Amino acid sequence: MKRSSAYKIYFIGDSAATIDFGNVIDERINKKVISLFDHLSKHPLQGMVEAVPAYSSLTIYYDVGLLRKKIFPYKKVYQWVKDELDKLMQKDLTGADSALRLIRIPVCYENEFGMDLPWLAEQKNISIEDIIHLHTGKQYRVYMLGFLPGFAYMGQVYEIIAASRKQQPRPVAAGSVGIAGKQTGIYPLNSPGGWQIIGKTPLKIFDADKEDPCLLKAGDTVEFYSITKDEFTNYQSGST
Repeated sequence: MKRSSAYKIYFIGDSAATIDFGNVIDERINKKVISLFDHLSKHPLQGMVEAVPAYSSLTIYYDVGLLRKKIFPYKKVYQWVKDELDKLMQKDLTGADSALRLIRIPVCYENEFGMDLPWLAEQKNISIEDIIHLHTGKQYRVYMLGFLPGFAYMGQVYEIIAASRKQQPRPVAAGSVGIAGKQTGIYPLNSPGGWQIIGKTPLKIFDADKEDPCLLKAGDTVEFYSITKDEFTNYQSGST
């Protein structure tokens, strides 16, 4: 990664710093964020606790007590952290991308699972079949995880099926596939939610019993494909 002037570093309290590239949804910037995240996962800064990637920023949490003991007494912790992050931004990490993963996810778009499909079709003046075709007709980048464990924010859907969130959240079942703005996502757990629900996957998106509980990771590519209700049932019963 070449040095970029289009970033800023700001601090969250005294134990976290964020490298911010602006409030945008941009694949190029997100790739930069994921490259930084991957590098720090393999080569953590002294005192680093964890790094958390988002759409266009990376937040680094650190042990401020440990750093106060380790760094020279005449230098403030925040200044040391900022200097280290500025050094990191000078590194060329273009070859540090993780191996790309393509994850294909089955979705049943039947009315009982896609409760908002009729509303979306009416709002957009297109057929439900067209919405399904458009939603399954492209690949999506997982930009970040958040909101719930394993909830993947993916983008971007075609403009014609982009939809605003509901004004009031309602109960949403685990596996439900929704659209909010130009994003699409899958609810990993039963939860209140305001996304427009268009289908449901039989796959378990988050499994706390697994060593790696999240099916999806930031930087993954996702393809949705349509399945019937019978196929959905077979997946759940383990027949597929």
